[in-house]
Amino acid sequence: MIFSLFRRSQPKQDTISVLYGMIVAQARLPVFYRDYAVADTVNGRFDLIVLHLALVMDRLMADPATQSLGQGVFDLFCRDMDDNLREMGISDLKVPKEMRRMGEAFYGRSQAYLNAIPAALEPGDGARALIEALTRNIYGGAPSGHAAAPRLAAYMLEAVRELKAQETASLAAGTLRFPDPSAISSAPV
Repeated sequence: MIFSLFRRSQPKQDTISVLYGMIVAQARLPVFYRDYAVADTVNGRFDLIVLHLALVMDRLMADPATQSLGQGVFDLFCRDMDDNLREMGISDLKVPKEMRRMGEAFYGRSQAYLNAIPAALEPGDGARALIEALTRNIYGGAPSGHAAAPRLAAYMLEAVRELKAQETASLAAGTLRFPDPSAISSAPV
């Protein structure tokens, strides 16, 4: 009991679960699959979770007060992906290889998105790199992605603005707000 006074404060598992649940719930909104032309497949759903997780992780890791919370959310994502692979029937011997592949996909996609966002937030044609990253990663380079990617880029930029505006205390308490994807116009602003 006394030792708890000397431990670093760890984020509550409930808060981590709530934040991760909000990320997954947002990524599973039907509007993304219906109006944004994201494939309603295991890969399409994974890609949208990664997109939202990357944005939230960037926000949480930017503030020292929420960094441990960000790590907890990422750890829960990894456990969730591991559990999902096992539920899908991936053998115990293949799970580590698939987890490595998913980790590489997460880091590659997040880096592409987060590197492109600062230029996309500037007025002008700065969203091109973000649109290309979305076309490549979410839409697999398909022609239909070229039409839908600008709207998804606009949604991402609005989500970045929304996340930056949220107070640290609110995030630490397990409150997370995303923009309404159905209210986003078809081009980044």
